Amino acid sequence: QVQLVESGGGLVQAGGSLRLSCAASGRTFSSYDMGWFRQAPGKEREFVATINWSNDNTYYADSVKGRFTISRDTAKNTVYLQMNSLKPEDTAVYSCAAKQRSGSRWNYWGQGTQVTVSS
Repeated sequence: QVQLVESGGGLVQAGGSLRLSCAASGRTFSSYDMGWFRQAPGKEREFVATINWSNDNTYYADSVKGRFTISRDTAKNTVYLQMNSLKPEDTAVYSCAAKQRSGSRWNYWGQGTQVTVSS
């Protein structure tokens, strides 16, 4: 069974940085895409970034491009989201997700971690 466990959230001032981690377990992820999503209060969940576990290709939402970096450590089975130049509008619950590359549905989700950016 796939398990995704996020950590690294917290409170930070605008302009600051945080690094989120997502520890993945339960299977080999070489044929998976891993992603980060976020949901702010009163808003729908939105895509943040994704990474191809096998070839390291990445893709970002326009709102975070140039500020956030997604990466993975295959030895640790962990995906990271480095967030720099944080803005108050980045405040949200950030969740890690996984899907098989051949599919379009994000099947597996972590419990989420809160990120709060103060102005």
